[in-house]
Parts: sequence; structure tokens; C-alpha cells
Amino acid sequence: MTELAIPGPIDPPPRLLMGPGPISAYPSVLRAMSAPLVGQYDPFMTATMNETQELYRRVWGTRNEATLLVDGTSRAGIEAAMVSLIRPGDRVLVPVFGRFGHLLAEIAERAMAEVHTIEVPWGQVFPASVLDEALARVKPHLLALVQGDTSTTMNQPLDEVGALCRKHGALFYTDATASLGGNPFELDEWGVDAATAGLQKCLGGPSGSAPISLSARAVEVVRSRAKVEAGIREPGDADAPDFIRSNYFDLGMILEYWGPRRLNHHTEATSMLYAARECARVLLVEGRDTVIERHRLHGAAMLAGVGGLGLAVFGDVGHKMNNVVAVHIPDGVPGDAARAAMLEDFGIEIGTSFGPLHGKVWRIGTMGYNARNDAVLQTLAALEVVLSRFGVSLPTGGGVEAAMDVYRDTGGD
Repeated sequence: MTELAIPGPIDPPPRLLMGPGPISAYPSVLRAMSAPLVGQYDPFMTATMNETQELYRRVWGTRNEATLLVDGTSRAGIEAAMVSLIRPGDRVLVPVFGRFGHLLAEIAERAMAEVHTIEVPWGQVFPASVLDEALARVKPHLLALVQGDTSTTMNQPLDEVGALCRKHGALFYTDATASLGGNPFELDEWGVDAATAGLQKCLGGPSGSAPISLSARAVEVVRSRAKVEAGIREPGDADAPDFIRSNYFDLGMILEYWGPRRLNHHTEATSMLYAARECARVLLVEGRDTVIERHRLHGAAMLAGVGGLGLAVFGDVGHKMNNVVAVHIPDGVPGDAARAAMLEDFGIEIGTSFGPLHGKVWRIGTMGYNARNDAVLQTLAALEVVLSRFGVSLPTGGGVEAAMDVYRDTGGD
């Protein structure tokens, strides 16, 4: 058997990640991840966990004690929330307006829920009246609703949903993976019972840690299903017959791990904890509202820029997320080949999409560290060159000038 040569140290090429996520991380987040490791019960470690909880309460807009991290990508947070809140046979209502609504429905099905879905065409969102009617008809235990779905770029309004769920006796869970940090989110004010996110989009970090926050109502459900695994169980520990059907994603034990008991459920991913802490710290130092406004500004500049290139925008622009725009690929342009040219010739990544939009739109993100002038202008300039190469007739400098007009009008920098 031929022995393979040992590769050299990891050395990724320089990239400007302007797709729908992941994005380029804040430099300080990458520095934080290189900090020395400590033991999982070292006083520094537990103090850092406590600091991170408090930082994310401010990021989410909540006073929930049960605000913490689930180790894993954003999907780990989604699955932890859903398998912990759903008992087999529970009715779950999932409004679907893109790929990630379908994901919530699938995870609920895997949790053995009785899943009910309603749908609108991709590129639209649900009016509150439609959600009200569906809640009254289905009478679910849980409403699971994406806030920002990057597959369509749409941002579902949530401000009335919590009150509707209380009216109909349902818990309200939302997946804010793509939206948190770049769009308004007020967990307590909106009556959200459970919310999860990831670091790799507007929060400006790597994928691998999932912030989560649970209301007292959600914690009550989790506690009612508590079961501590046999190897670490102590006399008097809960042992519910309808216990949560996952060990790793059991929020009952994870809450005990993050709480004063420090239950030895798993070993915290130390470097990801550092990253998550720094993502929240950077956001709060700049100011939560200031960061959201920065995303709005640079998203508006990118929106104007693609219009200046003559590209048609997909979906209801009035409900678009601040941090990502989808544009129709011009007729005759091979979408994947053009994306490859952006990457190979300019080191800039933009995204394609899924399902009915695959091969029909590109998705361009302006989020986290990359929500800034130079990233927007470089992307538009490179896209103009690539489109011209593939035979698209467009105004010279039209994209950059349109974006610059937005910056001039607002004084943005």
C-alpha cells in the first residue's frame, strides 16, 4: 500500500465570503479561538460560561435565566429545542416559506410529533391573520416558525406571533439562525418561548455553537421531561417516563450543566465558547441597534448595487432580511460557472439556492464582519466583470455607483 505524504499545516486561500453564510469571521473572534484551553470546571471556565449567558441575554433581548449555548452547529440548537419541547404525539404547526421551514417540519416529524404545515410561495411571508387562523384550526402544542430564511431571503414578522400563540395555548419557537444580530429581535417583548441561532451569519463567527434562550413556560416543559443519565444520576434526580428522546440534545441535562450544579453531561467546546462570547461582546460593544442599522445600510447598498447592474431581485423586497439579497440569474448565464469565476478570479464567494430556486437565483450576503463598504463595493465590481465576461450588457460601474449613492445619501461608512 502506497504511503500518503503528510500534508503541511492548514493554509486556506484568502476568501471574501459574501454568500448567505458562513461569512468571514471578525478577526477578534478568530483570535479568541486561539486562546489557551482550561479544564471544564476551572473557575475561569465557569466564569466565562456565566459571562456568555449574560451577554446573550442582551443579544436576544431577554431576561431568561435559561440562556446558554448548545455545542454544535445552528441545527444542533434547533434539534435540542424541538426534541426537548415536543412529546411523541404532540401537534406541531410549521408555517413553511422556504427550505428551513421544511427542515423544522422534518425535525418535528423525527420527534414523533403530529406535524401540520401551511405554506406560502417562496418569496413571501405569512400575514398574522393566516397564522391566527391556522393556530385556531390546528390547536398545536408548539408553533415552529423560522424568522429569516436564507433560502428565500425573507424575514417573517414575529411581533404579533407570541400573543397569537398565547391566545391559542401554544408554545412559540423560532429559528433565528440567519437573522439574529442583523435584524430586530426582541425575545421577551414578542413573547417568544424558545429561540435558537448560530454564529456563522450576522453574529460574525464560525459555525459550531448555537445560542439558545428558553422562557419560563418552555423550561417548565423541559423540566417535566427531565431524566439524568444513569452514570451521573444522584438520589432524587428526575426520571420522567416521557423523557426527552435524545441524550446529547436533552435540554434538561444541558440546563443543569450550565447551572449551579454543573452536571457532567458533556465537555464544553472551549474554543467555541470563546468564539461565541466574543461574537456577543463585539456586537454589544458596537451596540445592538447600531449593528442592526449597519446591516440595514450595507444591505440597502447591495440591493441598490444589484439593481444598478440590471439584476432583478427575487421575492417581496418589503420583507427581505437586511443581510442577504437574492437576484435572478440573467438568461444565458451559467450560474455555477459564474459563481466559480467570482471565486477563482476574485476570491469572492456568493451563493446559489435550494429547491425551486436552485440554479435560478444567486444569494449575496452582507453580514457580520462583511457588512461594510469595501466588501460591498468589491463584490459589485467583481460581479460586473464576471457578468460582462458571460455576455451580459450592463452599464459600466452601474453597481458600484448605485451602492455609492446609498452611502452618500446616508453618510454611511
